[in-house]
Amino acid sequence: MIWQSQAPISEQMKNKKKIKNIIGPQLRKLRYQHEMTQECFAARCGVLGWDISRGTLSKIEAQLRCVSDSELRVLARALQIKIESLYP
Repeated sequence: MIWQSQAPISEQMKNKKKIKNIIGPQLRKLRYQHEMTQECFAARCGVLGWDISRGTLSKIEAQLRCVSDSELRVLARALQIKIESLYP
């Protein structure tokens, strides 16, 4: 039997919990303040040209998915806020 070297379990756990963006919690907070569901917010982003699913939005809010600069712009426009307001 051939054994492959693996990183220690603690190292593997760190890699799984790596944060993909810093705006997720703030995005969720602002969306709640605007009294929008994830589906409603995703639809609003779609009107602005970004076809995003509710599931993808959920991953962004949970900090599991990266957000590009152009996506960040659409998120801010959908909430009618400045981009800076998305940062903690």
